Amino acid sequence: MKKLLLISLFAALVFPAVPVLAGGTGDAQEKARKDLRAGSVRPLRDIEQKVLPSMKGAQYLGPEYDPVAQAYRLKFIRDGRVIFIDVDARSGEVIRKLQ
Repeated sequence: MKKLLLISLFAALVFPAVPVLAGGTGDAQEKARKDLRAGSVRPLRDIEQKVLPSMKGAQYLGPEYDPVAQAYRLKFIRDGRVIFIDVDARSGEVIRKLQ
């Protein structure tokens, strides 16, 4: 019984911390929403409509937003190689392509 109580106590102490540790990307998403509402960045959908057609044959894995640089990083994979396309979120211009 003591062992079960100790395990339960340990789990109660450890598991509430998990959402806090996993919440790193939520901050960037919230900042992206705020920047979009403020009109300082373009919608992700506009950025994707511009970039995705140029990446024929690659699978789109998703975006990541950098609130400091106000840039999106779009991640693709083609032939087993990961490709990153960095896009200025304000202008929609491609900053760089990393393979």
